[in-house]
Amino acid sequence: QVRLVESGGGLVQAGGSLRLSCAASGRTFSNYEVGWFRQAPGKEREFVARIHWSAGSIYYADSAKGRFTIFRDNAKNTVYLQMNSLKSEDTGVYYCAERTAPGTTYQYWGQGTQVTVSS
Repeated sequence: QVRLVESGGGLVQAGGSLRLSCAASGRTFSNYEVGWFRQAPGKEREFVARIHWSAGSIYYADSAKGRFTIFRDNAKNTVYLQMNSLKSEDTGVYYCAERTAPGTTYQYWGQGTQVTVSS
């Protein structure tokens, strides 16, 4: 069974940057799709970005386009989310998740990492 661990969250001023990491243990990401989600206080969890590990296909939410970049490191079995030009509305708990194929349910979730953007 895979275990996902996020890291890299923190407090940053508006306009700043953070890089989140999602490391997998138990097996490699291989042919899986990894997504980043976030949940702001009092709001539902929302999709941010996803990447297919082997195909390399990438998709972003409109809110992330042009500011966030998702990429992977095969050697480290880790998916990253580079976040630039952060805004206060980016504040929330960020989760990574994994699913076996596009369109299916995300089966494994990390514990989340807090991102706080001060204005």
